[in-house]
Amino acid sequence: MTSIRVLLAGCGNMGYAMLSGWINSGKLDAKETLVVEPNAELRERAARLGSVAVASADDIAADVAPELIVIAVKPQVIRDVVAGYRRFAGKTTFLSVAAGTPIATFAEILGAETALMRCMPNTPAAIGKGMMVTFSNPHVTPGTQAFVADLLSASGEVATIDDEGLMDAVTAVSGSGPAYVFHFIECLTAAGEKAGLPAETAKLLAMQTVYGAASLAAESLDEPGTLRQQVTSPNGTTAAALAVMMGGDRLKVLVGEAVEAARARSVELGK
Repeated sequence: MTSIRVLLAGCGNMGYAMLSGWINSGKLDAKETLVVEPNAELRERAARLGSVAVASADDIAADVAPELIVIAVKPQVIRDVVAGYRRFAGKTTFLSVAAGTPIATFAEILGAETALMRCMPNTPAAIGKGMMVTFSNPHVTPGTQAFVADLLSASGEVATIDDEGLMDAVTAVSGSGPAYVFHFIECLTAAGEKAGLPAETAKLLAMQTVYGAASLAAESLDEPGTLRQQVTSPNGTTAAALAVMMGGDRLKVLVGEAVEAARARSVELGK
């Protein structure tokens, strides 16, 4: 087990998505990963990828010295879980993907000198289309930051922030953001049905339009505002629709209020 590079504590949906991304992309060999997962079914799923999988931190061999320990468990069990890894504090870097749990919580458990990172992923990471944002405390080396960014890139785009307080805004924009888009698809589908389209056709049109528009925005050299203008003929159908959405900054205000509500709740949960 001395070749273990990454230890993953928790292999639920997000943990498994990250693990499979690392292995399938070739970022890590399966045998370089060790999964600690108490749920037998989830543990067996990780083992099928080729990872070494054990039930608890007590089962980790004494000679294991991972470069990185990834904490991927629910926030409410963080303290109990992380306490089981105190023996690695000062010897490796810890990366948490637990929402709303500040670096200070991990420092309290593991010690103030521990190298600690936070990551806010989102659910499209499960298909390699995610958005991951990281924050590091001063004890994390540039080399480790680069190693983590490379690993996370298997799940999508990676960005960094220098102020941990901005994690609440990150949560509100990209962490919760997929739900906003899913709801927009629901609304566009319902509007299509109301306009007379069959349900399945309306759903297909809504999903493919959002997917295609997002892909075009990602690949185009033009800003989204410019792309919007290119679609909008004067006095045409698109202009009529945008007059409703953009009149009085209607949609902009609504989205801004939604993001602020999510940010404020993230602040509350982190206290």
